[in-house]
Amino acid sequence: MTGQLRGMAGPLTKLVAFAVVTILAAYVLVSTITNAGFGEQVVYRAQFTDVAGLVEGDEVRIAGVRVGQVVGIGVADQPDPNARPVAEVELEVSSDIPLPAAVEATIRFRNLVGQRYISLTEGDGSSGETLEEDAVIPLDQTTEALDLTTLFGGFQPLLQALSPQDVNRVSFEIIQVFQGEGGTMESLLAHVASLTDSLADKDAVIGSVIDNLTTVMSTVAARDQQLSDLVVSLQQFVTGLAGDSEAIFDSLATIDQLAVETSGFLADVRPPLAADIQALEDLSRNVADSGDLVEEFLQLAPTKLDLTTRTAINGSWFNFFMCRAGGTVTLPAPVTPANPNGTAFSQEFDFDSQAEGCG
Repeated sequence: MTGQLRGMAGPLTKLVAFAVVTILAAYVLVSTITNAGFGEQVVYRAQFTDVAGLVEGDEVRIAGVRVGQVVGIGVADQPDPNARPVAEVELEVSSDIPLPAAVEATIRFRNLVGQRYISLTEGDGSSGETLEEDAVIPLDQTTEALDLTTLFGGFQPLLQALSPQDVNRVSFEIIQVFQGEGGTMESLLAHVASLTDSLADKDAVIGSVIDNLTTVMSTVAARDQQLSDLVVSLQQFVTGLAGDSEAIFDSLATIDQLAVETSGFLADVRPPLAADIQALEDLSRNVADSGDLVEEFLQLAPTKLDLTTRTAINGSWFNFFMCRAGGTVTLPAPVTPANPNGTAFSQEFDFDSQAEGCG
């Protein structure tokens, strides 16, 4: 038994050592990913007018070196309820690095994706005093991040004509220059100059675009009256709609009821309508099969209708002349001594009128 334990001591020691190293490596990895610091930390608070884009876990740097992280973001308590709201950020900084009382905090862009970090710098007029734990860095010592929308809006004509790679390079250079993080205005202008040289190589394309735009604008200018009439008509149309807005809204309110009633109506007439459609199909088939007869009827109908109309010209009746008649009249005879067999009386007649209408 003792021999077996001695045999397992080596592998067991290696397993424990491997587990310890793995746990330490995992701890370091998790701490790096979550921006967790080592050692004792001190919490400070900084007030900003705008912290858009800043999130908990973002880094706090001094001279580009990470010294802490953002642990909380909220709205600062204001003694005056009518005062403008101010954001308050809790910063966790290593206790080994004391912050001067005049320290300045600036929100900077970490990359073009939009991630931020807070940069701490020594402010002007430092008296050698340091901030106490949970001290507040006031608004006059903080600066919010650049407004990239406004910044890049001025470079929009240039950026629209560049490739994505050039846009990224110029944008990052612009951010660095305006944040004071390396690079100079000279290097930025050098990049812009090289890019404008590339644009100059495309002057033929740009000239073609300008020519086409000139043609379009000339066409619009030639039809300025029609365009003006269109705008006026559209304005009158919109004004009319605005004037009838109440009636339109009232009609819209009854659309649901109309839809319900229509649905019920269609449900009631669907069976007889289907039967009528089937009967119409049979009728059309019969008409198609009797095409010759129908054609003959249509050809003779005008003449027959004309003759029929003449017979009713005197009123709502028809005038007929009995011009010829003929037949046999049979009368039953009773049984009498003179006619013991009851033979019926039968007489043929023939009538032919000589009236003017029968001529």
